[in-house]
Amino acid sequence: MKPFIRELRIKNPLDAFAALEHLPYSLLLDSADLEHPNGRYSFIVSHPIETIESKDGRICLTNWGEQKHFEDEDVFKLIDARLKHWIPETETIRGLPPFQGGAAGYFSYDLGRDLEDLPEDAEKDPDVPDLAIGIYDQVLAFDHKKNQAWIITHAPSYHEARKKQDYILGLIDEPATEPVFSGLDMRWRSNFSKDKYEDRVSEVIDYIKAGDVFQVNLSQRFDAVLPPDFDAFAHYRHLRSMNPAPFAGFMNCGNIKISSASPERFLRTRGGRVETKPIKGTRPKDKNPLINHKNVIALKTSPKDRAENTMIVDLLRNDLSKVCLAHSIQVTELCAVESFASVHHLVSTVRGTLKKNKGPMDLLKACFPGGSITGAPKIRAMEIIDEMEPMRRGPYCGAMGYVGFDGSMDTNILIRTLVFKKGSVSLQAGGGIVVKSDPEKEYQETLDKAEAMFRSFDPVKHPRRRLGNPVSVTG
Repeated sequence: MKPFIRELRIKNPLDAFAALEHLPYSLLLDSADLEHPNGRYSFIVSHPIETIESKDGRICLTNWGEQKHFEDEDVFKLIDARLKHWIPETETIRGLPPFQGGAAGYFSYDLGRDLEDLPEDAEKDPDVPDLAIGIYDQVLAFDHKKNQAWIITHAPSYHEARKKQDYILGLIDEPATEPVFSGLDMRWRSNFSKDKYEDRVSEVIDYIKAGDVFQVNLSQRFDAVLPPDFDAFAHYRHLRSMNPAPFAGFMNCGNIKISSASPERFLRTRGGRVETKPIKGTRPKDKNPLINHKNVIALKTSPKDRAENTMIVDLLRNDLSKVCLAHSIQVTELCAVESFASVHHLVSTVRGTLKKNKGPMDLLKACFPGGSITGAPKIRAMEIIDEMEPMRRGPYCGAMGYVGFDGSMDTNILIRTLVFKKGSVSLQAGGGIVVKSDPEKEYQETLDKAEAMFRSFDPVKHPRRRLGNPVSVTG
């Protein structure tokens, strides 16, 4: 089935999404950092024809108000089956952005429990789904390089497609009041004290010295209370203006909202070609050119950071080998420095070619959750994470993105991510612990990574820097 295509007058995805953001299962996949090589395409979807949510292995499929429930079902295979059910065959339209309709949403870190037998030590959040996916037969797609945008619709006839397009465009064309975020006096609370986090880092190092594991990603979680009238999308607009990211996004799941300024691609595939870009190694970005240059050199030459990155590259090569042709897997870039709005990262690029009988959901399942936010070996690292971290991670360190009807896929790692629910907001930040890690520096690295997110809530006219002691802590 060929989709029906119509070029749009509106070229700014943020303005278009403002008319849709209040709708449950509206989603903006936002290339907010147009200076970054990966910041080319943005996508908007709303009004899914079907939704799929999962929690602790129980799946709920909702279609036109009717629900079906599944237990002990492979949710990755189910999503693949539903994509083929709705649009069994479709062509990729060349010259248009790569997402032209399909599944979109988030896969939480805890979905990994569906794949591996993990301990039950960490406290879980009953209100946050492990997976929230919509199946969308219509997408607004933006190509920032060409400064063009289109609405792409799958429908049985031109008349039906035009009707769907007119409805969405009618909503977008209505003048929307631009939400304004003026700032809040936030009191963030961590689930670790500084001493407790450093003790946990030392415990991980002991596991490494004992030969139990090579690397573990350890994070801390920050929570804050929000006023009743808080507007999460207004905050997102402010966040992206001060901390643009190539894989940013905003999703309204109804009871929860997710706002992300992620710099990290997880998995992309198109035409059978696969790419993953793990991040390991961080230094803060500084306005002083001399200090900034010093930070870049320190990152580039750090044996500890290069060791972290190289370990994760090896892990991802192993994960890709489950679904890719063995000879096709190549590391095309190792430990390259990439600069973002507030930090510098070491980024590697690993590519491969899918086996003929494998598709995007096979790829996602084989690599989930990402090695850069678990550790090596992955399963043992995840067991230690569950032992060390007081609460399950939820969306943090999971993935957000799309899987197209045509077999294309692009997902990010959900870091630099806020989860809003019931008058509160949570944020997590972590880092990879290796044998040469310094506990105090590892604690500070989590603050460096969270700093831009903390500052995004500060009063706009009088921002306060919070590095060093950003939170009142418990633990």
